[in-house]
Amino acid sequence: MLTAAILERAADGYAAWLEHVRPAAGCSRPVRLFGELDTVAEHTGEIQATARTADMPDGVLYKACGNRRHKVCPSCAYTYQGDAFQLIRAGLVGGKTISPAVAANPAVFATFTAPSFGQVHTRPFRRHLCRDKSRCSCRPDPCHARSHGSAETCPHGVTLACFARHELDDSRLGQPLCLDCYDHDAHVVWNHQAGELWRRTKQAIERHLNHTARRRGLPPVRVAHGKVAEYQARGAVHFHAVLRLDGHDPDNPTSPATPPAGLTAIDLHDAVHHAAATITHTTPAHPGKSEGWRIAWGGQTKVTVITMTGADPLTDQMVAGYLAKYATKGTEITGHTSRRLDERSVTLYADPDGTHTERLIAAAWHLGDDPDWAGLRRWAHMLGFGGHFLTKGRRYSVTFSYLRQARALHHCTSASGPEPDEINRQDHLDTETTLVVGRLTYVGTGWHTIADALLANTAADQARRRHQAGREDLAHEHAHTTQLLAA
Repeated sequence: MLTAAILERAADGYAAWLEHVRPAAGCSRPVRLFGELDTVAEHTGEIQATARTADMPDGVLYKACGNRRHKVCPSCAYTYQGDAFQLIRAGLVGGKTISPAVAANPAVFATFTAPSFGQVHTRPFRRHLCRDKSRCSCRPDPCHARSHGSAETCPHGVTLACFARHELDDSRLGQPLCLDCYDHDAHVVWNHQAGELWRRTKQAIERHLNHTARRRGLPPVRVAHGKVAEYQARGAVHFHAVLRLDGHDPDNPTSPATPPAGLTAIDLHDAVHHAAATITHTTPAHPGKSEGWRIAWGGQTKVTVITMTGADPLTDQMVAGYLAKYATKGTEITGHTSRRLDERSVTLYADPDGTHTERLIAAAWHLGDDPDWAGLRRWAHMLGFGGHFLTKGRRYSVTFSYLRQARALHHCTSASGPEPDEINRQDHLDTETTLVVGRLTYVGTGWHTIADALLANTAADQARRRHQAGREDLAHEHAHTTQLLAA
């Protein structure tokens, strides 16, 4: 049946159909749109041409879903990850309209974690013997080892000890030793308030640096950032952030200026640690918690200086790769994936006496019953966290919109073979003399048939593999050239 459908599609205008679906070819759940597209002169408003989707293959226009989560749509997540990499790296070394001078600005990579809400199963390491932590093969220490006779028992009769050396795929990782002792309410509230904690922390970092600058007789400075949120196995978000030290130019306040020479990456490093250790705030009162919850970072803040020379310990490409990878993740590490919940669907995922994740969703739903805390219900499917997964300061780098326009321009002009430098210039993005205005209606999601999905995704996968092979060849050639120059 499937083979017959594939052969039928391949024999009936396959090349034209494949070109038509190419913008959404790798998407798992493309959006189907019906209507008309008008080509309009930008300055006069004159309609120069009209295209009807009824005259196109399948009678619809396909648009990629654009979902950033790899588990939802690997193809769209791949594109998003590439854009995220370029966005983060441009803020460190320049390019994409960002001045290359930013490469000289001190920068650090910081990880901010949530505090403890109860003991959970972990993979502790007394010390690493490997050099590359991303490919670590070290043997972990026992999870919660206790000497004989000293193992503590909680009020619910659970022994708070675990002697297992958990593997990475162990389902117990992130699960509380005692579900009843774990503070699920505080956990979801912390997730919900983590964005406000980050805002105050960023302000505190700048205050600390400017205080240091005044003591040294230096002009004021600012901090630009790119930040990604990631879920830990226990369901708490933590933030990975690139923080870049900039000077302040009153004549051009939106541009990243060179900071004064008297401040270094070490000062930025110290400011981050100081802010993470001191900044806290208390939430408004809740009917179930009249004094509110205290929101603060955990004690495992890690800050590493970023180098732009390709040497250890952490380079711009490594940081951009880390953040781009984290940006395509969601709650799947906790075993939970769902869309926004309502009164009917929440019963499928929430249980105050169920698993750890079910209790977190139940806590968010219950606390969100209060009108002042309705955001917890809105984001119960995200365990209370309602922020964006990748954010940046205005001065840090380019926007996703700019990168998408540049990619669209590249696709439109690749047949005529423009120079790469021309594609990336802002003036080329502004030379459009016509606009395409759509009068489109949503008619469905997904491919018409499994055969269509297989053919489109196979073609897109082959294109991605060719693109990846080209990137690897360029990287190999660059590394070889660098070695020759060094010799």
